[in-house]
Amino acid sequence: MSFIVAIDGPAGTGKGTVTKILAKKFKLINVDTGAMYRCVALDMLNKGVKLEELDKIKEILENINIELKHENNKDLVFLNDEDVTEKIRSKEVSGFVSQVSSIKEVRLSMVGLQRKMAEGKEVIMEGRDIGTYVFPAADVKIYLDADLEERARRRFKQNKEKGINTPYVEVLENIKMRDENDKSKEIGALKLAHDAEVIDSTSMSINQVVREISSIIQKKKNEIKMQGKIYKERKENAWKKFVRKVVKVFLSALYHIAYRVKINGSVPKEGAYILCCNHINYLDAAAIVLFNKRKVKFVAKEDLFTHGILYWLGHLFDAIPIKRDMQDIEAMKRCLRVLKKGELLGIFPEGTRKGMEKNMKAKNGAAYMAIKSNVKVIPVGIHGTFKPFSKVYVNYGEPIDLSKYKNQKDKLDEATEIIMEQIVMLTKKED
Repeated sequence: MSFIVAIDGPAGTGKGTVTKILAKKFKLINVDTGAMYRCVALDMLNKGVKLEELDKIKEILENINIELKHENNKDLVFLNDEDVTEKIRSKEVSGFVSQVSSIKEVRLSMVGLQRKMAEGKEVIMEGRDIGTYVFPAADVKIYLDADLEERARRRFKQNKEKGINTPYVEVLENIKMRDENDKSKEIGALKLAHDAEVIDSTSMSINQVVREISSIIQKKKNEIKMQGKIYKERKENAWKKFVRKVVKVFLSALYHIAYRVKINGSVPKEGAYILCCNHINYLDAAAIVLFNKRKVKFVAKEDLFTHGILYWLGHLFDAIPIKRDMQDIEAMKRCLRVLKKGELLGIFPEGTRKGMEKNMKAKNGAAYMAIKSNVKVIPVGIHGTFKPFSKVYVNYGEPIDLSKYKNQKDKLDEATEIIMEQIVMLTKKED
């Protein structure tokens, strides 16, 4: 399973240092993208290849061998089997790499290599376009920023520690030029991803930045772990069937006492159908599930599975979790598998409680799946206040055949409207 952390931002923000610490802390593979471009720049300098000599650059890209290793607690960079960890940080390479990375062929070659390095792994990458271009679907996206003067001071201090005595004014001008160049690149320009977490490190220490990003990474890891539990399909077995039967008898008795349920109509004893119901209360789906002789697998928002008892009941009754307000392909696939097996699928076309009262447009998912699977839709109208000891009506309508809409994606709204009209009619029936 892959897990990708993308850290973008301008030069001098501490991306490299922070990335190394986070890689060690979370045991992530640190893919130093900047080092990879510097290797190309160094190879070009060593071979005297100029920026306009595209054929020679392509030849370098075809034969270049870049390896990122971690040995003796150090991150090392090898270019064509030579340790160039220090050489790629030279003044000559630093002044040349931005222009080299602007070459389309270099960019595409390195991005392809970076993506290949990350396949099926837990990695962290820093650069300027990791979250916008290299990995637009990264699990965590950070945009690390800082004031220009502060970044220049940091780079000046860093150079001093390495024995590089470039004047501060020159360092400042170099970073300013680097910023302008990075932001105006045709490919892979430095920009903020719409879903990135922005961290201004101007007045922060490295440890403070690490702590803030660490909390973001840990939160995402916890979310992924929870989603793994939520979306895991529990296998059907004899024990599960027995427990479900006992729970169903117990809960249906309680439900009937509390709401005096009145069922009008029924579903066919065999065959796949989609039960489309109006949604007026948290407990209306339970009326469909508990008082139906056949098992109904309901589509439910994933939030419900974060609560202990609801999580357990959801898996016991094979509810299908779905991410709302987005196209959840995995949930769609599970729904289609239910129908392919000849089972019952429950859906709320409103998408949320009291959607009709809120004048919200009904979702087309049910109509789409009915047409795609060639199954009929059974409209269900639920009526009642759901106050203790009040009466709740569950009214089943006649199956609706939507086969005439096959291969007519532009008519999904029309098909959904037909379903909703029947549901509305059934909500008014009380005997």
